[in-house]
Amino acid sequence: MGRKKFVRKREVLPDPKFNDVVVTKFVASLLREGKKSTAERIFYTSVDVMHERTGEDGMKLFKKALENLKPLLEVKSRRVGGATYQVPVEVKPARKQSLASRWLIDAAKTRPEHSMAERLAAEMIEAANGRGGAMKKREDVHKMAEANKAFAHYRW
Repeated sequence: MGRKKFVRKREVLPDPKFNDVVVTKFVASLLREGKKSTAERIFYTSVDVMHERTGEDGMKLFKKALENLKPLLEVKSRRVGGATYQVPVEVKPARKQSLASRWLIDAAKTRPEHSMAERLAAEMIEAANGRGGAMKKREDVHKMAEANKAFAHYRW
């Protein structure tokens, strides 16, 4: 860990279509090999696909999916007296966002649909309804934190 001053968070510009910073960050995590236009096309297509399949606004479903996926607790390793404990800690808001995005994208990659846009749309619909692979990941993280609640006093 650095011993210097606190590193300031960079300002992120909102995306051009929805004028939303959250979308920009999501597209950045979707990005592969620097192909931002491809990542944007995948995201915007998946929002359109969600609108076609459900009849609801695709952006509202995206926001709801991310909100459902944000974890409250996670475990961090703490070394105390030669033993390593998995200590449950609360998740900071910026990390909640990035974890939810990462889980959503990872779960979408393992789906059987043909294009990434279709996979992402299907996973977001499932996450908005409280189901799917990304929700399972969130529940696993919460179970791990719950199971290690006895070590919560090692938090600092």
